[in-house]
Amino acid sequence: MPMLAWLLVVWALGTSFAHAQSGEADLPLDGEDGRPLVLGEFRPEATLKVRQTNLTQAKFPVVDDHTHFRYRLKHSPEQLDDFVAVMDRNNIALCVSLDGKLGDDFDAHAKYLWTKYPDRFLIYANIDWQGEGDPDKPETWACQRPEFGRRMALELAEVKKKGASGLKLFKQFGLGYKDADGSLLKIDDPRWDPIWSACGELGLPVIIHTADPVAFFQPIDKTNERWEELSRHPDWSFYGEEFPSREELLAARNRVIERNPETTFIGAHMANNSEDLAVVSQWLEKYPNLYVEPASRISELGRQPYTSRDFIMKYQDRILFGTDGPWPEERLRYYWRFLETRDEYFPYSEKVPPPQGLWYIYGIGLPDDVLKKIYHENAARVIPGVEAKLKKYIAKQAAKE
Repeated sequence: MPMLAWLLVVWALGTSFAHAQSGEADLPLDGEDGRPLVLGEFRPEATLKVRQTNLTQAKFPVVDDHTHFRYRLKHSPEQLDDFVAVMDRNNIALCVSLDGKLGDDFDAHAKYLWTKYPDRFLIYANIDWQGEGDPDKPETWACQRPEFGRRMALELAEVKKKGASGLKLFKQFGLGYKDADGSLLKIDDPRWDPIWSACGELGLPVIIHTADPVAFFQPIDKTNERWEELSRHPDWSFYGEEFPSREELLAARNRVIERNPETTFIGAHMANNSEDLAVVSQWLEKYPNLYVEPASRISELGRQPYTSRDFIMKYQDRILFGTDGPWPEERLRYYWRFLETRDEYFPYSEKVPPPQGLWYIYGIGLPDDVLKKIYHENAARVIPGVEAKLKKYIAKQAAKE
């Protein structure tokens, strides 16, 4: 039995036994009238009375460089229309969908996004490691065949002709995809070097999700600050000998970045080290071809507002904007509030309980010139296709005024 499942069973049995012994076995564990409270039902309501700035849109046009329109909207035309309306209300000029894939799949995704809204979306391609191989037999996967890296480089050249703006690597690259011997694919395996080199030659940035939050690699015990989240998602834990350490994964990614100085890399989710921005700072100093973005990490950045603000002010030219959406409108507005205000102690998500940690966040109140860089100027410099479409959006907005 997995460690987390065993801990949950032990906790549940112990709680139930104590409850039965007290003669209250039929009463709910709801914390009412002195009864015990199940952790999953804990819903603290803040009593602080502090300023609340209810922003309804971003102050400047936004390029969201981290979205998942294939996986979240399932190619629903109605949901796409609805979200473009959300984009309009929130001053989101462009979204970059990271779910393009290759070949016919890319064509289908491009048709979905570009038929009705050609000027509002960009698309990144993805590597197909498996191909037509058997999912349960990694030795049959496409990546095991000779010259796989070179063939993928040719595929990337073709998909760029179709309008692709970059390449996205998912966290399964290092934590899920298997090699022929059943071990996990290594991020810095020389077999993949032609892919990184091709991206540099083609001018396609590589956004890479490597590893995951620190808590997901720690023992699931009473000291793990995201125990409640992991109790709901035990499959998100990478603690154990069957996985490489978080440090190994990040070091392998960094070796790839260092070996390919002509290729632009974007470290998704603040290079997946938002808990330690001092280390991210070291990486940015060492690798001039590395950028970062905060998708799904204002939960971490917002609980260290002084450190986050200092970091963003210092590296304002190396940070793009991302959300990991499309999200509900309420969650998007927490991003504007985090970046634009000095509000204290507010949610980072509309969900109850919040999805990433039982805490609130604080705004960092960035100045306008830095906001513009984060929201769109850096993306226009780094991501092919952004500048032209952004100019069209700004011109249309100006025509409405």
